[in-house]
Formats: sequence, C-alpha cells, structure tokens
Amino acid sequence: MKAVDIIIKKRDGGVLTREEIEFFVQGLTRGEIPDYQVAAWAMAVYWRGMNADETTALTLAMAHSGQVLDLTPIAPRVLDKHSSGGVGDKTTLVVAPLVASLGLPVGKMSGRGLSFSGGTLDKLESIPGFRADLTTQEFLTQLQRHGIVVSGQTHDLAPADGKLYALRDVTGTVSSLPLIASSIMSKKIAAGAQIIVLDVKVGRGAFMKTQAQATALAELMVRIGHNVGRKVAAVISDMNQPLGNAVGNALEVIEAVETLKERGPADFVEHCLQVATQMVLLADAARDEDDARTQLNAALSDGRALQKFGAWIAGQGGDARVVEDLTLLPRAAIIETVTAPREGFIAAIDAQEVGLTVVDLGGGRVKKGDPIDHAVGVVFHRKVGARVARGEPLFTLHANDRAKGDAAKARLLAAIEFSNAAPAPLPLIHRIVR
Repeated sequence: MKAVDIIIKKRDGGVLTREEIEFFVQGLTRGEIPDYQVAAWAMAVYWRGMNADETTALTLAMAHSGQVLDLTPIAPRVLDKHSSGGVGDKTTLVVAPLVASLGLPVGKMSGRGLSFSGGTLDKLESIPGFRADLTTQEFLTQLQRHGIVVSGQTHDLAPADGKLYALRDVTGTVSSLPLIASSIMSKKIAAGAQIIVLDVKVGRGAFMKTQAQATALAELMVRIGHNVGRKVAAVISDMNQPLGNAVGNALEVIEAVETLKERGPADFVEHCLQVATQMVLLADAARDEDDARTQLNAALSDGRALQKFGAWIAGQGGDARVVEDLTLLPRAAIIETVTAPREGFIAAIDAQEVGLTVVDLGGGRVKKGDPIDHAVGVVFHRKVGARVARGEPLFTLHANDRAKGDAAKARLLAAIEFSNAAPAPLPLIHRIVR
C-alpha cells in the first residue's frame, strides 16, 4: 500500500477502505508520510468529502493512534464540551468551571486557533504561567485533584490529529466536514470523557456557513459518539456576529472572568448557560432544564464557579491572581476607541472578517508555528440591532503596531454594516441535536 495511491483514489472520488485510512493515519503518526502528502490528501478530502463510514474509520484511527484514556477510576462520569470554532468564542473558560463547580468533573483536550477562529489554549496561555502542555499523567492528576482540566494534545493522545490539525490551519482545509468531525471526536474519544456536548457554530464566522451543513456535522458527530458508547448532544449556535464583545486572547479571558462575576455580555452569558444546561442534563444531574438552569445560576451568584476557575488556573501553573487583578494579563501598547461614522442601526458585523483582522494583528497564526500576540484584539461596544449616533463608541482596538492597527481599524469599520431600519434580531441557538 502506498500513500500516493490513497491520495489519488480520494482525489478521483473513490471511497477509502478502513485499511487504507488506518495505513495513512499510522504513516502520518510515525512520520513516514511527509507533510506535503498529508496536505495533498487533506485537500482531496476537502474537495471529495467522505461518507459516514469513512469518517468514522478516520475518527477511530486517529483516536487509536495513541493512548485512549479510561477515566472511570477517577470518576464514573467525566464531561467534556467542544466548539467547532467561532469568533469571540471563549465559552470553555466559563462553562468548564461552571459545570465543574456543581461537582461534575470536566476533562477537556482542546486546540489552538484555526484560521479566523481563536483557540482555547491560546486564550488560556494569556494567563502568566498557565501550562497547556500537560503530560497524560498530569492531565489525570489535575482532573482528580481539581475536577477540571483543559489541556493540549499530548504526544500520547490522538497524535495523528495533532499533526493533521496543525496542517489544516495552513493548507486551506479547515472547513471540511469529515476533517472537522473526525478531529473533534477523535480527541473526545482519546481523552476518555463519557459525556460530550458539542457546540456547532453556523454562519459567517463559522466553518459551517449554512444550517444544513451545521446540522449534518452535528448529526455526524452525535452518531459517531453514540457508536462508541458515549452520551452526546450538539447545540447548533449562531455565529453571524462575534460571540460576546471581546475578540482576542487576553481580552477574551477578561470577558470570561467578568462573566463568572455576573458582569458578562447578555448574549455570551445566555450561550454559556445553554451549553452548560445540556451538559448537566446529559449527566442526569438535573430533573429538567429549569432545574439545571437554577443550579447553574446559583453557582454563578454564590461564587463557586469563579472559585473553581481560580483553582483550575492555579492547578495548571497559572497565576490565579488574575481573578481579582486583570491587569496581570498582557496589555497592548496602542488602545484606541473608534466611533460610529454615521447614525443608524447596526445591521451586521462580519464575524469572519473580524476574526481574520485579529489574526493579522498578531492574535492568530498565518503559518504553522507562528507566535501569538496575546494582547491584541477588539472589544465591541455595540452589536447587531443596536441603534448608534454618529460619534458614539463603536469598538476599541488593541494593537502593538501602528500600521497594523490602522489597517485593522479600516477593516473593522468596513466589516460593520449600518441600516436606517432596525434589523431582524439574530438567533442565539438554532437547534439542539440529541
């Protein structure tokens, strides 16, 4: 069997066998198949797609390319959540400690930014000292001690996905449905969680642009999870504008901490509660949605969720003082508030363009291995549906380079559409797939 033959078969629209997929994944893992062949194969999959059997085979091959954790000795049920990628999506930073504060252990293997979509690990690494590169044993120890862990992929867990994940970001193959589904679910299976809630984004600032695509992805991942004995649900959520107000690593950490202090943006707070509610329900820890929401709101209001956040950060080496002193986070040299150029309603904010702008500021990666500037980004003061007067604050730009900042300002202004009449409100949650 040869890698080039598998590439050609998929390029020409053929259906790969389980053996061919396992051969390719094993060769990728061992470094026997070079990056340029993996990139060619990924592009063939991007154009030709995969059927459900191929995608399941790819998921399992990547999950079993390394160790598959058994978390039952630590807890009979460990929960996880995962986003398919969005702009301003710092949901894990709130949902993980919120759910864990109810005594439901959360163990999550997460990723870095992909294209215009920010990465949870990049956000967490804004916090001085935070370690995302835990070993498998450290992952287990953190989960046992604190009931919460969010780590990057170790060399032991789904190593094939780690290699493919990095290549997808720089080869234009991020938005392939089978590659997204297999990437997410292989990490979930390898990390050992028994209960998984998937946050599938749809819209301009998501990899799935239509509800049909998002539903197909959600149903595929739920099916894969069911087939391997996991309890899985998917929340299909809107990403036609940034989630919350902040986009950019340290800025999103600030917004997450403020949310845990009950001072978060309304859309972000509601989104977090919706995702957390599904996790609590799947864990059979609430009678119904109302009961789950009551428990979650209590954990926010009495400070348990914030306390769990601090313990989590400290447990992974981070400076937990950020809970009370947000000035410990990186701060940009140039901070400029940009005002509305006209009166009217905000009709649209192009979330993808916002995400790409933050990448160009240095908040994401243009090529594999690029360093991240954790301080840069944008904080919106008005969102879709708001009426603004000329000269009112529209957004605040955070940059460390004047030329990049000026370019970002123009680009962000162009990404905002105004209208004379109030637009239809954007939905927050489209559908829940169980």
